[in-house]
Amino acid sequence: MSESPAPALSPGTSRSTSATIPPNILRCLTPVTDGYGVDLRPELSRVGLDEAMMRSAALRVSYRQGSAVIRRALELTGDPHLGLRVGAAQHLTSWGLLGFAQMAAGTLREAIETGVRFQNLSGAMVVWSAGQEEAGYVLRAELPNPALDPAVAVFLAEEAFASVVALTRLSSGEEFAPQSVEFAFPAPRRIGPFTDLFRCPVRFGAAHNRLVFPTAWAGRPMPGHDRVTYTAVVELLEEQVASRRDQQDLLEVLEISIAQSLPDVPSFVEQARRRASSERTLRRRLAECGTTYEAVVDGVRRERVEQLLRRPELTLRDIARQAGFSDVRALRRAVHRWHGVPPARLREEGAEP
Repeated sequence: MSESPAPALSPGTSRSTSATIPPNILRCLTPVTDGYGVDLRPELSRVGLDEAMMRSAALRVSYRQGSAVIRRALELTGDPHLGLRVGAAQHLTSWGLLGFAQMAAGTLREAIETGVRFQNLSGAMVVWSAGQEEAGYVLRAELPNPALDPAVAVFLAEEAFASVVALTRLSSGEEFAPQSVEFAFPAPRRIGPFTDLFRCPVRFGAAHNRLVFPTAWAGRPMPGHDRVTYTAVVELLEEQVASRRDQQDLLEVLEISIAQSLPDVPSFVEQARRRASSERTLRRRLAECGTTYEAVVDGVRRERVEQLLRRPELTLRDIARQAGFSDVRALRRAVHRWHGVPPARLREEGAEP
């Protein structure tokens, strides 16, 4: 089976820290939660996002931000299958140029493989792969972080396959149904929402999250097929991937530099000098990543604090010093801003982000 895994990160950094994900899921989540009478704006604000930012096509969010908002949405709506609702509410236009390329692809299989190839541009919070297996043409969705909150993990798996089915029906025919769907999480109390949406056998507690396409559908021509348009859009996507890779590399290098320097934090001027760049250029490149140097420093400090809080032998004074805070009061303010609770409470909860 051909794999298209997410790029590996360098030691010392975390994919959850960098703001590199288009916030498509969060944009789709908001109108769905509105239907429950739940206003997500305070939760978006809590993780550093506001309405103006959410309307920006250049906005990127981190796994940490996305997971935090999803977790609160699940708590506030009380809907354990919110992921199914969000996935089913999506449109190919939500995926921007990638959705346009998929509509112009030759076959459904080519559309799927295009989505897998350019998944880092789609706002995906799972890792997609696809290929021919004994059961048929299979699409897999793996979680990027095995330690992810179980409720968030269920949401992401549900949203992933629900969106694929919804978008396939919109682009190729309402009669589409997978051959089978498998989820790695345990069976819920009610499986009706799953069978109603997928219209096929659904298995839980499987080894992997898998969606099997009927052979006839995998080779089915896309109604909007246009080879010239498809080729032109794919060229644009390749340019975006190259630019995104440069952005990710920059964020990783900065995160590693900051993490290795704590409790001291290299100044912005020093970071520009190390990159053989002017301050203006480095500031512009960070703006293109949708972030600032201060935000990168804050993310690294946050991750360090969460790691240190898991060590019961350390006092808050020890943690403040090692994470580069001026005193315990500054540490408390930062933890409350990140999590809405004091450090002692976070430590009791296991320092989960």
